[in-house]
Amino acid sequence: MSLRRGLAAPNFAENPHDLVRLGVAAEEAGFDGFFLWDHMLFANDGRGPDIQDPWLVLALIAEHTERITIGTMITPLSRRRPSVLARQCTTLDRISNGRLVLGVGIGSPARGDFELFGDEADDVVRAEMLDEGLDVLDGLWSGAPFSHDGTHYTVTDVRFTPTPVQRPRVPIWVGGTLPRRRPMMRALRWDGAVPITWSDGRLARPSVDQIRWVRDLSRQHRAHGEGPFELAVWAEVAEDPAGLTEELPAYVDAGATWWIETAKPEPGWHDGLVARIREGV
Repeated sequence: MSLRRGLAAPNFAENPHDLVRLGVAAEEAGFDGFFLWDHMLFANDGRGPDIQDPWLVLALIAEHTERITIGTMITPLSRRRPSVLARQCTTLDRISNGRLVLGVGIGSPARGDFELFGDEADDVVRAEMLDEGLDVLDGLWSGAPFSHDGTHYTVTDVRFTPTPVQRPRVPIWVGGTLPRRRPMMRALRWDGAVPITWSDGRLARPSVDQIRWVRDLSRQHRAHGEGPFELAVWAEVAEDPAGLTEELPAYVDAGATWWIETAKPEPGWHDGLVARIREGV
């Protein structure tokens, strides 16, 4: 099994072109994917960093690249109307000629990214909206006449065209925090999982055993022939890229198909990611 290599960046910037340049440089350096976070504020006190809309930035990246996979990691569906998101994804999938991945989850922080704007802050309700919203996305992307009458969303007899380039849909990867089982079970309904772990209040790389656990869940609960299932390691930006050579085989054996190095939202993250890109894959 091959392991594709990607980078992820916070959608934090005063100048959106700084993020565009990161995505273009990542392709030039040989990376397979470039992903942007999808936050609105990222601060519970209402005084967060400068933030750009990831969808507009990704459209520019798509226009200036040819090969690299692009997408959000992660988009909280509860903050976006599924029909609007379906249209945005379809347009971006066509701009990129079928290179889009949609990463989804319930999102965080609950107060800073949701409650302060009058959006749903309860984790359980946002999870319900995520599940229902994904069903709506899938139905709209089919291109067939579609209706939905649910708790949170209603769609009445529409045919949503054009469809995405990718069929049967834009790939959906679900992010969720371990050791919770439910987010990973949600991921198994779709096309990929992004297990997230924390240590001392900070994002931390999942262990080989944790990745293997998710892989085993997929083998137990996904029917044969359901299609490929991606398993991404949400890792830190490597300080010694050459040193990864010894670590990656164990993750591949455990079932990982993507290795995504994500910049942590700390001072100097942008310069650190620029330096990492210079090192190449």
